[in-house]
Amino acid sequence: MVTRWHRVFGTLLLLFACVLPGRAEPTEADYYRIVTIPLPAGLKLEASGLAPLPDGKLAIAIRKGEIWILDDPAADPPTRENTKFTRFASGLHEPLGLTWHEGALYTTQRSEVTRLRDGDGDGIADEYLTAAKGWGVSGNYHEYAYGPVFDHDGNLWVTLNITIGDPTEIPGHRVTEFPWRGWSMMMQPGGKLEPISCGLRSPFGIGVNHLGDVFATDQQGNYWGTNPLVHLRKGVFHGHAESLPDAKRPESPLEHPGAVPKGLTVVDASRTIPGYVLPAVWFPYNKVGQSTTGIVLDDSGGKFGPFAHQFFVGEFTQAFVSRVFLEKVKGEYQGACFHFRRGFQSAVLQMAFLEDGSMMVGESNRGWNSLGTRSFGLERMVWTGEMPFEIEKMEAMSTGFRLTFTKPVDAAAAEKLTSYEMTSYTYIYHQLYGSEEVETEDVKIEEARVSKDGMSVELVCKDLREGYVHELHALGVRSKAGDPVLHPQGYYTLNRLP
Repeated sequence: MVTRWHRVFGTLLLLFACVLPGRAEPTEADYYRIVTIPLPAGLKLEASGLAPLPDGKLAIAIRKGEIWILDDPAADPPTRENTKFTRFASGLHEPLGLTWHEGALYTTQRSEVTRLRDGDGDGIADEYLTAAKGWGVSGNYHEYAYGPVFDHDGNLWVTLNITIGDPTEIPGHRVTEFPWRGWSMMMQPGGKLEPISCGLRSPFGIGVNHLGDVFATDQQGNYWGTNPLVHLRKGVFHGHAESLPDAKRPESPLEHPGAVPKGLTVVDASRTIPGYVLPAVWFPYNKVGQSTTGIVLDDSGGKFGPFAHQFFVGEFTQAFVSRVFLEKVKGEYQGACFHFRRGFQSAVLQMAFLEDGSMMVGESNRGWNSLGTRSFGLERMVWTGEMPFEIEKMEAMSTGFRLTFTKPVDAAAAEKLTSYEMTSYTYIYHQLYGSEEVETEDVKIEEARVSKDGMSVELVCKDLREGYVHELHALGVRSKAGDPVLHPQGYYTLNRLP
């Protein structure tokens, strides 16, 4: 196809430019540096939860059941002398999440949300209280529980893994039902935990946007052609059919849709299955990772760069952080994902922003495969203050897309239609593991309109398709200073045309 050869040719031009004499091409490290935190000898810090504390310290949950406190997470450079770690809590069952809320730490163990507090002020938790419970656990290897997060109304949210494989039968224990696997759950202040939405598989990341809406990442597998970001709200079916049996329970907020068809595209399935809502964003497989993890909102007020109110998302296998721009169109969230920063020492599990605007990154590959030089650790990502040339936003229009850049573009380059390429595609909805991209078609870009200030470009496109991923390559765009876009690929999930 012509467009594919254009893409290859554009990539070769960029590679050739890198070896020419003169100014070197910008790299991610020019704008965001990674600082590795030294760990005490013998501490396997498989960081599965991060919570900045009001006194400037950082609480860190580790997968094997402990919570540690780091006194000065922003020490720069960090040394063994100025990075003091103290164990705050122990005896927990695989905590996968951590947050500070109204004077206490909250973490989600396998069977409950636990509230931890240091009542006597000696730096060690002396109060472990059950804050929420109400889901089933059989002992199956994959019955993870994630969170919690609190939304703007103070509601507590958790997400639950499905039971992958058969429940574990433990000798001497009565076999019971294991409800709400693959569901999101919410508890209002002073209330009890209630089921909210179903159709999740392994929803590791859970976060709240600046408007108070709650989102979760999930991971490719059966019924998930690739990794999604879904908007959690009451009565929604996200797509994974193995959580549907609990929709027949009287407490279920959604009606069981009946037999689920298979072999359709996800677009057709969303038009066929009652209650099924497509994700806000798809992360195309391999292109934007293989296993999405934690979510963090940029609420730094500009201290982390030009991406206010956007989500940053962890990636396990490829050990990087990606970025997500969201917008709401006709009542549904949709948006674009972009690469952001590669090169972490291990699988990225969780992220959190410190008061100075830097991002803490907690890591563990849990013995599975990930890129990097270590199997666990803690790192800090710091904006250098230099502005990268990036696509800050990719917004849908009725006639195409508006690209907003972080710096003015070179108008001559940005007006050329050959500076851009776009395709669209979707995925198969089936019980098999993952899906190839299907129904791939070129999207014709008919016009590129540069704004007077050079900060945005409107792409007038033909053949846009609702429900499909629209993959953009802007290899030919340059800033006024002549720099290429640091991450010229954007992947927009177009659920609704404005």
